Amino acid sequence: MTIFAIETSCDETAVAIVRDGREILANCILSQIDRHALFGGVVPEIASRMHVEALDPLVDEALSRANMALSDLDAVAVTHGPGLVGALLTGVSYAKALAYALGVPLAAVNHIEGHVSANYLAHPELEPPFACLVASGGHSHVILVERYGAYRLLGQTLDDAAGEAFDKVARVLGIPYPGGPLLDRLAEEGDDGRYRFPHPRTDGPYDFSFSGLKTAVVNRAHNLRQLGEEIVPADFAASFRRAVVDMLVEKSVRAAADLGVKRLAAAGGVAANRLLRRELARRGEAAGLEVFLPPVELCTDNAAMIASAAYYRLLDGEVAGLGLNALPSIRMFD
Repeated sequence: MTIFAIETSCDETAVAIVRDGREILANCILSQIDRHALFGGVVPEIASRMHVEALDPLVDEALSRANMALSDLDAVAVTHGPGLVGALLTGVSYAKALAYALGVPLAAVNHIEGHVSANYLAHPELEPPFACLVASGGHSHVILVERYGAYRLLGQTLDDAAGEAFDKVARVLGIPYPGGPLLDRLAEEGDDGRYRFPHPRTDGPYDFSFSGLKTAVVNRAHNLRQLGEEIVPADFAASFRRAVVDMLVEKSVRAAADLGVKRLAAAGGVAANRLLRRELARRGEAAGLEVFLPPVELCTDNAAMIASAAYYRLLDGEVAGLGLNALPSIRMFD
């Protein structure tokens, strides 16, 4: 089954063509980072307008890369939430029109499920069940993938997402947008033992809390500046990164071990973090787990992951109607 997918949940316009949920034939992404950097963050109206401008050229590019025509497609898939409502509507409207014109099934995919499914593209041998850490600017979950399309929530952030905390601390250090990846790069040069930051505890064994940590880091920076003491940016970034990564890795590895699953995966934009990737591999393997990490280009938003998730939905007969709407606040778990 050859699926054409569209992802426009935030500030990347992405289209892809994937065969049988595993083989990428084309994966095209147009980033809007340079435009939004002028404003220090994503401007929803600009994101929506840029999606409108980019979709037609990207569709042509994907078909060209795959050496295919629209008539070769078996289905169309699209992210319908969560995300920015205007951005989502752009992709959903385009996908519905394309599916109707081609007379092929339409699949609606949750953005978070798409991130999990990126692992199928990178690791053909990976099959459920497995535990998965999903961490990004808007989400931080530990889930159990029981079977294709079936998920159980094990733990989640009780306040801020990990990526949101990275971005906030980056601003405090004067790191421009997008802060998280640039902070990660800076932290590679620093001493992560120079500053001590708290590791918040939660009642749930696999839950996270980043709000208190974020506040402690911000207050520490302000206090040091008021005292006229030097802040070493690389060391400050490295120490904060260490605190976040230790929490994410500890809870994820513990969840997999407690449930007796032998596979642990990671997904989402934060899964591109260098320290997180090293520590998940090291601590996961020490716990007897097989660890799966998507390549960095599949951690950030892309449409190939949406096509992969859609493949298994369509195999189960889950077809979306042409009344499909964008659901910006849709939850993956009740």
